[in-house]
Amino acid sequence: MSADLQARIRIDGDVPRHVAIIMDGNGRWAKERGKPREHGHRAGMQAVREAVEGAGEVGIEVLTLFAFSKENWHRPPGEVKALMSLLETYVRRERKELKEKGVEVRVIGDTARLGRMTRAAVRDIVEHTRGGTGLRLNLAISYGARDEIVSAARALADRVQRGTLLPAEIDEETFAAELFTAKDPDPDLLIRTSGEHRISNFMLWQLAYTELHTTPVLWPDFTRKDLFEAILEYQRRERRFGRVAAS
Repeated sequence: MSADLQARIRIDGDVPRHVAIIMDGNGRWAKERGKPREHGHRAGMQAVREAVEGAGEVGIEVLTLFAFSKENWHRPPGEVKALMSLLETYVRRERKELKEKGVEVRVIGDTARLGRMTRAAVRDIVEHTRGGTGLRLNLAISYGARDEIVSAARALADRVQRGTLLPAEIDEETFAAELFTAKDPDPDLLIRTSGEHRISNFMLWQLAYTELHTTPVLWPDFTRKDLFEAILEYQRRERRFGRVAAS
């Protein structure tokens, strides 16, 4: 079935250059099975692999996964510790294969808050996959969009204070260049799993004209088939970017 969907994507229209995913539903998935939330997070690792492999198969250039928000630091310490441990496990398991497939991993967010072992794991996978010419995989870890915007504003204010930038020179392009995603095109498609209809402080600047797709599928059950279905729906839409459609 997924192969048929993949073929239709190739035929039906343009593939989105940048897809972002809010990976939601691990806790509910675990609760439905009478398991602790950590069990759902662990099961979600397979869905990450499905999304990465599926993105590569259809020619997506950038895939951004919302892995851990700044707000998630307020979760119970045991759950946070388990999430950090899973991140370290993901690096150990996947870095070799990601490099072989030409995937370049970048991490966006406030990594200074990560523990020593987790920071080391993050640095390791970034360095190991640097220069990959296939898919660029952004892992949003300890990430908050408002924090990102404030950080960009501070960077511009500092440049103005140092006399290297005039206030009149600040435009959208200048501002975007200070964001974590400065090297990437804005997302064409945002997917949120588990049926929720919130952006949850994710890429607020970058999502200005992004097409939104929600699915009731809980993240651990998400497969490349679900990714392909979202892309096919995207291809059926007319993107106008605020303009009137041509008559």
